[in-house]
Amino acid sequence: MKNRHTFRYWQWRVIISSMVGYSMFYFVRKNFSFAMPALGDEYGITNTSFGVILSIVGLVYGVSKFVNGILADRTNARWHLAIGLSACVVLNFLFGWSDTLSTFITGKTQGPDFVGTLVTVMAVLLILNNVFQGCGFAPCNHLLAHWIHPDELATKTAVWNTSHSVGAALVSILCGYVIVLFGDWRWCFWIPAGIAAVGVLFIIVSLRDTPQSVGLPELADTRTELDGDDSRKAFRAFVRKKVFRNPVIWVLAVTDLFVYIVRFAVLDWGPTFLQNRPESLSPQLSGWTIAIFEVAGCAGMLCAGWCSDRLFGGKTHRMCAVELFLVALCLLVLHLLPDTVSSMTVLVLLAMAGFFLYGPQALLAVTATKQATKHAASSAVGLIGVMSYASVIFTGVGLGWYSDHFGWNSLFILMSGVALVGGIVVATLWNIRNDGYIHGE
Repeated sequence: MKNRHTFRYWQWRVIISSMVGYSMFYFVRKNFSFAMPALGDEYGITNTSFGVILSIVGLVYGVSKFVNGILADRTNARWHLAIGLSACVVLNFLFGWSDTLSTFITGKTQGPDFVGTLVTVMAVLLILNNVFQGCGFAPCNHLLAHWIHPDELATKTAVWNTSHSVGAALVSILCGYVIVLFGDWRWCFWIPAGIAAVGVLFIIVSLRDTPQSVGLPELADTRTELDGDDSRKAFRAFVRKKVFRNPVIWVLAVTDLFVYIVRFAVLDWGPTFLQNRPESLSPQLSGWTIAIFEVAGCAGMLCAGWCSDRLFGGKTHRMCAVELFLVALCLLVLHLLPDTVSSMTVLVLLAMAGFFLYGPQALLAVTATKQATKHAASSAVGLIGVMSYASVIFTGVGLGWYSDHFGWNSLFILMSGVALVGGIVVATLWNIRNDGYIHGE
């Protein structure tokens, strides 16, 4: 009984500590979206230029998630997380001085040469930032796979995944007010970086790695072919079988691509879109709107996790299919509404779309974790990360170019079609087994 109580204490301590830690990564990643309108107004940077930057850094982040996923299955999650966040903090402080760096390089404070150099400096800093952003989710997924039994993984991982939405919502509100109160885009980087620096200290003090690192046994009923042989050769063979040669993981990766296209279309371009509607919103209100999209996503993740374990018998992929079809419906309705519809109506429908979208966003990783098992979970999620962040080719430069030439009129019908295709793809997994562990042998 004492051992069970101790395990529960450490399990929830790890879950909560990693939630706080991972939410800090959003403070130093999603702040750029709110600086874009101010940067565009001050320096005349086009949406196409911003789109190119978003596409490049998104692809870098996807590759970084993949590399860090493989590393996370073999490293200490506590220090992996802390080192990555520390680097992001430093780079965000530097980003606030990107115009100063551009002046130092060109000797100018305006003009085409200065703007071109500024775009390049911002791109380089954002690329480096996203290299280290990959140190966020991978070690956290490693922790969840080792601390939560597969039978309750959907419910508790859904709780953990609210850290995505909490971080994005808080930085949306913060940056919305920072732009107005300070009148300077630079503070969108300096203030979040200061908050994230405190998060680094919190991770170091509060977080621990696997149950064995605090003297507790590993989870019951999670036996794999790798148990008893921890050599590099055995690990590589195990990862090849459970991840790279596993068709289920590839289907999940393709589905996540469609999920992230919809998600990033809202998160990256939402503030700009909402401020350019006929019934436009102020920077503060557009920040609150995106924040509510995230908060609704939190509720949706919790609901999806509970329903997966309680109503679908742990078959998280079935819940993903159902919710993606509902996302498509919400976005179709948004497309059919007239441009002059009230902002409150747009807000409610965006909240509903977020509610249904963030279930699959969390549960696809849960499905991959269960299929790849705790020994290759982060590698599987890393592979999915490469595919999901390929979405920025469409949501970054694609939507940036489209908006410059055709406006935003077709945004929601495009995203509705993407969600529908994603639902159809994941539905092909309807009858697969729940996990990849050895049972009854």
